[in-house]
Amino acid sequence: METLETLEIQIVSIVLQKIFGANMSIEGNIIAGAGELFHKYGIRSVSMDDIARHLSISKKTIYQYYKDKDEIVTLALKAHMDHEKLEYGEACKESANAIEELSRVSKCMRSDFKDMNPSLLFDMQKYHPNAWKLWMDFKNEYIKNHVVENLKRGIEEENFRKEIDPEAMAIFRVEQVQMAFDETIFPPDKFRLKELQLLLFDHFVHGIVTEKGKVLYEQYLKKEEINKIN
Repeated sequence: METLETLEIQIVSIVLQKIFGANMSIEGNIIAGAGELFHKYGIRSVSMDDIARHLSISKKTIYQYYKDKDEIVTLALKAHMDHEKLEYGEACKESANAIEELSRVSKCMRSDFKDMNPSLLFDMQKYHPNAWKLWMDFKNEYIKNHVVENLKRGIEEENFRKEIDPEAMAIFRVEQVQMAFDETIFPPDKFRLKELQLLLFDHFVHGIVTEKGKVLYEQYLKKEEINKIN
């Protein structure tokens, strides 16, 4: 039986092969390794020397494939966005209803935000404008539209309240996710990013569900807790 971790590795492999071809070799390894470091330590604090050391290669080798750190950041972000599209696309296709889709998204979030450095988005915004524009377009188009479709589906199923405005709530939701990265609002010495994101997610869900949807959502949460124990 495939675990979530195994599935994550398979998805990352598919994404990198899509970008670099079936024989991705060292190019893909550099992007994957750099992405791991950015995720854990933020972007600014990771140097080209750190990437080389992490991959046990020389810095000169990295420069044979990439002109600078900015290019690596951009490509690592593209790989992450393709990963997200595959992950959330699967969650949508395999879900029997909008509530199950939300519970699958919640599982994806727990994996995505595990060990993620809160400074990641701030570093990108301040030091890597090209990557930041890619992220903003992805957030304001793909992610927002995905949330809109989920909300419409839930309303039709009578799992979400019919009076909510899908467009407005989708914008609220994507901004809520990004707001959690703002260390001036949520200082990291008081809030852990993963727990904070899941808390905000849970509040969002309880604000849009009907009684029918609430019962279904809680059933999925209990099922998830049982799966974690087992």
